[in-house]
Amino acid sequence: MKDIFFTITGTKYRYGHDFMKPGMRVKLVKEPDNPYDREAIRVEMKNGLGLVGYVANSIRTVKGDCISAGRLYDRIGKKAKGTVKVVLPDAVICRLDK
Repeated sequence: MKDIFFTITGTKYRYGHDFMKPGMRVKLVKEPDNPYDREAIRVEMKNGLGLVGYVANSIRTVKGDCISAGRLYDRIGKKAKGTVKVVLPDAVICRLDK
């Protein structure tokens, strides 16, 4: 199976993403009651941080060959896990864990 990559966006509204490093783990949680996006997938981290951002779901925020939250939504259960692969100045790229 081909690796699936996604972009974390919205980190600037939480803690930023300067602390994120390749290899760190994230948890994805579907948020079907989100009033702004019915395909919203929140991204959480342990260590008391909780919500750090969302899986990007816009052509303006999805980077490179990453897939949008809308394309990822039906491929995961209520929750999934991912691993940070690349930290960019304006986004974080993660791989969906199998």
